[in-house]
Amino acid sequence: MGKGTPSKGKRNKAASHKTCRRCGNHSFHRRKRFCASCGFGHTAKLRQPSWRNRTRAFNGTKSFYRNRKKVSA
Repeated sequence: MGKGTPSKGKRNKAASHKTCRRCGNHSFHRRKRFCASCGFGHTAKLRQPSWRNRTRAFNGTKSFYRNRKKVSA
């Protein structure tokens, strides 16, 4: 058997991820040996996505504009 399409069908036998020891999510990749959720095995620090700080910064702006008092001129 070659390394093309027929051999790809044999890859569904085992699960690629298992439960992470650090975060408890089912995101620890068995072959890559690191967690996709928290970064365990790759880094000592927790993995932080690049969009995380943006959402934290803009989190209260919608409620700010909704709840502000309208001042008539």
